[in-house]
Amino acid sequence: MTIRGADQRRANAVERRAGSEPSRRDSDKPACECGVFGIWNSRQAAELTYFGLYSLQHRGQESAGIATSDGQTLRLRKGMGEIADVFPDRKVLRDLDGNSAIGHNRYSTTGSSTAANAQPLMMKFRYKELAAAHNGNITNAGELKTYLESGGAIFQTSSDSELVLHLYARSKKRDVVSRLADALGKVEGAYCFMFLTSDELIAARDPNGFRPLALGKRNGSWVIASETCAFDIIGAKYVRDIEPGEIIAISKKGIRSSKIPAKGKLSFCIFEYVYFARPDSMIFEESVDKVRRRLGRRLAIEQPADADIVISVPDSSNTAALGYAEQSGLTLEVGLIRNHYVGRTFILPDQGMRDLDVKIKFNAVRGVLKDKRVVVVDDSIVRGTTARKLVRMIRDSGAREVHFRVASPPIISPCFYGIDMPTKGELIASTRTVGSIKRYLGVDSLGYLSLEGMLTLSKHPKKSFCAACFSGKYPTRINRHSGKLALG
Repeated sequence: MTIRGADQRRANAVERRAGSEPSRRDSDKPACECGVFGIWNSRQAAELTYFGLYSLQHRGQESAGIATSDGQTLRLRKGMGEIADVFPDRKVLRDLDGNSAIGHNRYSTTGSSTAANAQPLMMKFRYKELAAAHNGNITNAGELKTYLESGGAIFQTSSDSELVLHLYARSKKRDVVSRLADALGKVEGAYCFMFLTSDELIAARDPNGFRPLALGKRNGSWVIASETCAFDIIGAKYVRDIEPGEIIAISKKGIRSSKIPAKGKLSFCIFEYVYFARPDSMIFEESVDKVRRRLGRRLAIEQPADADIVISVPDSSNTAALGYAEQSGLTLEVGLIRNHYVGRTFILPDQGMRDLDVKIKFNAVRGVLKDKRVVVVDDSIVRGTTARKLVRMIRDSGAREVHFRVASPPIISPCFYGIDMPTKGELIASTRTVGSIKRYLGVDSLGYLSLEGMLTLSKHPKKSFCAACFSGKYPTRINRHSGKLALG
C-alpha cells in the first residue's frame, strides 16, 4: 500500500536517523506542527499536492504523504523524512493516479516519530475507504482511547488522529459527512482535518478555530491548505477561510458546507502570527507579514533602546525586526547569518564544544557588529539557551552593547493545542523574572512585548485569540494525560 523494497530501506534509514537524534525538546524554539493540503478535480492532483506540501514544509519535517483518488480507488504513499525524501522523483508521483488528493507534512512529539504514524492514515470501512490527514492536538485523546479500547477497538498507530477514524466507524449516521460530523462532535481540542474518499474531498476545522485552514480555487479545481502560501506556488486564488466548526464537502455535486455539532469560543492561535506561519501567508483572514510588522512597531514603542542598529535572529523574526527599525528610526542591518542547509539531524558537539550547536546554525557578521550598540529582535524566548549563546557570539564580534527585544510576551505555560513546547518547568519565564532572564542572557537590557500590545494588533478582537502559552489561561478543558498519544 505504501512503501516497499528500496523505498522501505530508505524510509528505515530516515527513521533511524530521526530516532538517534537528541530530543527535539532540547530545541530553544517551539517545534513545528503539521501541514495539510487537498485538491479536488485536477488531472495533476498528486503533483500539485507535492508542490503544496513543499510550501508547507516548515510546518513539519518528520514524515510526509499523499493519498489520491481516481473516483473508484484510493492510492497512498507516505514515509519518513521531508517531502523530497518520500517523493524522490516524478515516477513516484505518476504512480498516484487520480484527480483528487490530500497531503500531509508531519511533526510529532518525542518518541512517536515512526513510519506507522506518518499520514495520511487510510482505513477501509464497511462503507468505503477513507484517508485522513490532521493538524492539531486532541486534548481528550486519553479519555477517548480508553473508551474505544474498552469497546474492542484496536489501534494501529499512537497518533491521536486515528481516534476520529474509530469514532467514524462506530457512528450510526448514514452518509460520510454526517458520520464525520458525529465523530468530530465527540472530540475536544485543536484540529484541521482533511478526508478523502473515492468520490469526495472533505475538510473540517474545530469549533475554536485554533489552527488556520483556507479554501482556494485553481481554474476548475478546489484547493484547501493550512496556509495560503501553498496556493501561491500552484497559482491558486484564496477564496475564504474555512470557518471554525465548519465542514466543507466537495464532490461532483458541488461544494457544500455544514457544521460540527459542538460549541467553542474563537481561539485563534496567536503564536501562528508570532512564529509559525510563513510571512507570505494569510491566516485568520489577515497577512502574517503585516501583523508581524505591527508586533515589531509596538515593541519599539513599548521597549525602546538607545542603540545604533537593529538586527534580527533569522529567519522568523526578520519581519518584526523590520517593524522595530521602522518605528524606532534605527538602521536595520544583517548581523546574523543563518545556515539554511542544516538539517534536523546532525552530530551534536561534545561538552567541550557545546557552543558549536548554535554556530552550526548561525554566524555573526563582524563588520556590522563591531563597536555598535545593537538591538537584537527575536520572536520569542523559550529556554533561553540559544539566545544566551547568540548574545555571547555578538559580543565576541565586537558589539559594545547588546539590547535584546522580544516580539511577544514571556512564555510561561506549555501548549496543548498542537505545538510541541517544553514543559512548564523548562520554560525560562515560568521560573525567572525578566531581570533574572536579563542576567542569564548577559545583555545590557531586555524587553518583551506586552500581552495587551500583542493581542490588539490584529483586526480581530483580542478575545478571539488563544494566548494560553503567555497567560496560562486555556480556552478548553485540558486532559494532561492526552499526551500519551502523538500529535496529529
